[in-house]
Amino acid sequence: MTVRYEVRGSAAVITMDRPEFRNAQNSKMTYALDAAFTRAVDDPAAKVIVLAGAGDHFSAGHDIGTPGRDVDESFERKAITWWDHTTRDGADRRMSRELEVYLGMCRRWRDIPKPSIAMVQGACIAGGLMLAWVCDLIVASEDAFFSDPVVKMGIPGVEYFAHPWMTNPRFAKEMLFTGTRFSAQRAYEVGMINRVVPRPELESATLELAESIAKMPAFGLALTKRAVNQCEDQMGMRSGMDSVFGLHHVAHSHNAEVSADSLGGMNAQAMKAAS
Repeated sequence: MTVRYEVRGSAAVITMDRPEFRNAQNSKMTYALDAAFTRAVDDPAAKVIVLAGAGDHFSAGHDIGTPGRDVDESFERKAITWWDHTTRDGADRRMSRELEVYLGMCRRWRDIPKPSIAMVQGACIAGGLMLAWVCDLIVASEDAFFSDPVVKMGIPGVEYFAHPWMTNPRFAKEMLFTGTRFSAQRAYEVGMINRVVPRPELESATLELAESIAKMPAFGLALTKRAVNQCEDQMGMRSGMDSVFGLHHVAHSHNAEVSADSLGGMNAQAMKAAS
């Protein structure tokens, strides 16, 4: 089991459960998360959704090197209508998978009508940022740290390219140009997260916030969430993501031509060191 689901008070708590791999996200986890989010939407006891990561870290990002990496396996396509990536080659294969598993799924989760809160501790790196960013609010512990180091692969950021909207354009350039970690306090200062709390208080502070939100009318919350999301899209987020997703795959294809693989020869160990 890669994801756990439980209701705590008014909150559905969805927990990524691969702590031995810092909750690296493979396709199996993607679809387990999708099932859990769908369950939370349909669960009348769940007024708010909390996304968490088991163990010391929220998520180290996409799975690029664990024994559970399943990049070459077929999956049930839910986010987009496209062909099975395993029947294709080259850029077609990579783009088909990432349209569904990464970009499509994140957009699907962003549109969930119930408010969601990411509860972040430890590492929140690259694909981990995507999982936090699809949530409406982010509460982080003081020891949380964030980065998107994929420019070290020659790739202009992760697939769900929300950087300029989640922070601001100048800070987005800094985080991508350097690839270095930034702290929870710095993330708070640039507006990426809502609250920073001591690690022992992370769960209680997040659930307290969830209970506060749960007192509001459910339909009013859904409409308000939709309103803010629409405004973000009118500020260019969705169209910006579409254009950058194309650049992302130009980079993958370039890497495949000039280096060992589409990741520019960067394996899990190298990326862990880079972040």
